[in-house]
Amino acid sequence: MERRLSLMKLSNRSALIRSQTGADFDHNRWLFETKGTYGYGNAIWPKDGGLADDKDDETGEPRKLLNKPWRPLTRKLKVPAAVLSPYRLLIFIRMVVLGLFLAWRISHPNEDARWLWFMSIICEIWFAFSWLLDQLPKLCPINRATDLNVLKEKFETPSPANPNGKSDLPGVDIFVSTADPEKEPPLVTANTILSILAADYPVEKLSCYVSDDGGALLTFEAMAEAASFANMWIPFCRKHNIEPRNPEPYFSLKKDPYKNKVRPDFVKDRRRVKREYDEFKVRINGLPDSIRRRSDAYNAREEIKAMKLQRQTAGFEPMEPVKVSKATWMADGTHWPGTWTVPTHEHSKGDHAGIIQVMLKLPSEEPLHGTTVDNNSPLDFTQVDIRLPLLVYVSREKRPGYDHNKKAGAMNALVRASAIMSNGPFILNLDCDHYIYNSQAIREGMCFMMDRGGDRLCYVQFPQRFEGIDPSDRYANHNTVFFDVNMRALDGLQGPVYVGTGCLFRRTALYGFDPPRSKDYHSGCCSCCFSCPKRSLSVSSAPEEHRALRMGDSDDSQMNPSLFSKRFGNSGFLVDSIPVAEFQGRPLADHPAVKNGRPPGALTIPREILDASTVAEAISVISCWYEDKTEWGNRVGWIYGSVTEDVVTGYRMHNRGWRSIYCVTKRDAFRGTAPINLTDRLHQVLRWATGSVEIFFSRNNAFLASPKMKILQRIAYLNVGIYPFTSVFLIVYCFLPALSLFSGQFIVQTLNVTFLTYLLVITLTLCMLAILEIKWSGIALEEWWRNEQFWLIGGTSAHLAAVLQGLLKVIAGIEISFTLTSKSAGDDNDDDFADLYIIKWTSLMIPPITIMITNLIAIAVGFSRTIYSTIPQWSRLLGGVFFSFWVLAHLYPFAKGLMGRRRRTPTIVFVWSGLIAITISLLWVAINPPAGKNEIGGSFQFP
Repeated sequence: MERRLSLMKLSNRSALIRSQTGADFDHNRWLFETKGTYGYGNAIWPKDGGLADDKDDETGEPRKLLNKPWRPLTRKLKVPAAVLSPYRLLIFIRMVVLGLFLAWRISHPNEDARWLWFMSIICEIWFAFSWLLDQLPKLCPINRATDLNVLKEKFETPSPANPNGKSDLPGVDIFVSTADPEKEPPLVTANTILSILAADYPVEKLSCYVSDDGGALLTFEAMAEAASFANMWIPFCRKHNIEPRNPEPYFSLKKDPYKNKVRPDFVKDRRRVKREYDEFKVRINGLPDSIRRRSDAYNAREEIKAMKLQRQTAGFEPMEPVKVSKATWMADGTHWPGTWTVPTHEHSKGDHAGIIQVMLKLPSEEPLHGTTVDNNSPLDFTQVDIRLPLLVYVSREKRPGYDHNKKAGAMNALVRASAIMSNGPFILNLDCDHYIYNSQAIREGMCFMMDRGGDRLCYVQFPQRFEGIDPSDRYANHNTVFFDVNMRALDGLQGPVYVGTGCLFRRTALYGFDPPRSKDYHSGCCSCCFSCPKRSLSVSSAPEEHRALRMGDSDDSQMNPSLFSKRFGNSGFLVDSIPVAEFQGRPLADHPAVKNGRPPGALTIPREILDASTVAEAISVISCWYEDKTEWGNRVGWIYGSVTEDVVTGYRMHNRGWRSIYCVTKRDAFRGTAPINLTDRLHQVLRWATGSVEIFFSRNNAFLASPKMKILQRIAYLNVGIYPFTSVFLIVYCFLPALSLFSGQFIVQTLNVTFLTYLLVITLTLCMLAILEIKWSGIALEEWWRNEQFWLIGGTSAHLAAVLQGLLKVIAGIEISFTLTSKSAGDDNDDDFADLYIIKWTSLMIPPITIMITNLIAIAVGFSRTIYSTIPQWSRLLGGVFFSFWVLAHLYPFAKGLMGRRRRTPTIVFVWSGLIAITISLLWVAINPPAGKNEIGGSFQFP
């Protein structure tokens, strides 16, 4: 450096001497040019590779690397400080005000009604505690964004390691689960499959597995029909860039389908595909009758054969009636190995063989373009890749005497079967009614998994979005407060909870391994939001391919593949696939900061072809006995023992130190259906709440979480297990206004200024917090209010029943069963929301109805007592009436649901009419009293 400075000084000195001696000097060159050097970098790189005077400089780099600097695949979008800072300040202010209010309430009891005061203060203390559990995890909300162009550049662009530009993206196995074709229509499942097969992801890297836990031939043949129709639908979507790629919502779009379509043959292609799809729906909907007629014909033939055989063997002796099993037959004339329509031994829902059927075989590695219009190809696909992803039908074996663990057991069977057949390092699970709405959704999730530090992500959770919801969203089916407020806030901590569908998993995280570099992170007393890095004191000597496969906390806990069989079962294929899946799921090692990466181009090699031995091995791992004496369901795979296995599975991963990500895309990633009927909605909430109670009374309680889980994340999981218990206090509090009006007392002695001031500040801070939440989350005020209303509706009905069921299971050991949520539409085709008006009686409706009627009667009684009393207590009446109306306002959607269909008058209307008539009559008597009385209510004078 000193030598360079001296040279620059000498050159400047010589120029100054020349100017002083009168030599010719080019002033323009002095103004616009310089003799100094620029050095080297991505602005300019000297041809000699360095500075001219640095002969020993060997820092030369390829110029193209400097032109393409490293770019991340994702970025954080922080909530503006102008919104987040007041939000946090209001939370603190409300905490202080709640503390002062509760202290004042405790120190100022109502001596006239201590019982009323005591019940109210207990409820208010619990509400404050519950609000705190819900609010604290919302301190760090964030948003995220992805860059799909960078993903394509890194993984699908020609490079020295990948000269042909073949896709270097990892494989993805997509799981679709269904159990009952009556409640989950095969057409809905088939359309979901079509949207998956048409996803914008490398065809050779995509595999779809359909789990039919009912073993129904109807589902099997519907998948076969879907595989056939996919030969036209998938190339059509690729050719014209169709969105969404589910044919049912696509052909039902309200907007102009021809907008922004530039290909001249689009109109002709769309009409042809629409006609084919209508025929496809007719075939799917006609499958039940087709299977029944076919089975009846084959069973009649078998019965005739049996009768002939009996006559030949019996001769002239009397013959008994022939008994032939009413089998269910496949189209090729063989018995269906799964569940029969008329259940028999080894052919019922809980007793049938395991089935694996490859509907669409593994595609070739090279693109396969279609042909022009001919008999085999009704559309012109000459420039379109017509390959289809792998499609596999799976129905696990079921036998009496085994606990099959419902959906969690079915998902674990898919994990094992897919590991042997395709072994994608990432798994996307979807319900049968949740289809891919954004064809690039998988790429969006892969941006997080393949970014720097992505190897420590256990899953990427997408928000659930729903179709077919009534415009007013009467029962808060969209659940936007949870998906757009709570989940975004958790993303700023350790990650969102797993909600059962629309989740992209890392396979090794499901296998129960700890995250890479888990010993470099520890959680201390000051790490409520952040993990503190910690240098490991010892370096493992495990091989590189096994370095990230760790279970436990000790230095010797590197998992040896020879010990895998004790955890994963005795399948050698499955054990051998584990380190392969771990390696293929690593991010690209294209930056020094990327740890535990893989070299570029490592995943461009073709996959092995499926043979008979591979399929046979896959069938063996879905047998009902395979999980015996293994850790499946305990540490490995989906966790057993809870109705809400999804929350428990995500909790176990976070408890081991993994992180998760919440991916909100501009275009919804997935869309599904939700029950809009009041009874179905209450049963859905009952199942969720029951699972939460189970979690609270199990070892998955957040109180028992490991130090690897952050404090605020632990509070969020604690709230998941505790929130149903709020129902006990909520029901008591909803009856307090009525009790106050009946007794003529109130929760405080008088409505003094202190009480009203506290009430006003608490209410205002709650409203301001709601406004700020709406600001940073993007939800609407109406959605927030609908969520508040259904919180009270669910809290006074389903949550209370969940607490009782959970206590019965813990105390008496009574197992909990739940009803599968129906995905079928209503019978009224003229009304899209016909289910909304159907009244299905359930005992869950009793508490809310009782609360409404009691509060309405209490209002009438309170008015009458106050008006006719000698010394009226108007403050107590106003307090009780105000809180009664607060309860009734929250229960308004519930009352509206009891009214049934529009333009019809059910019996409940007459009940309401009678109550209103009684109230009006009492008020009229008060206003126009009997003869001789002008003063009403003591000194109170009506004008």
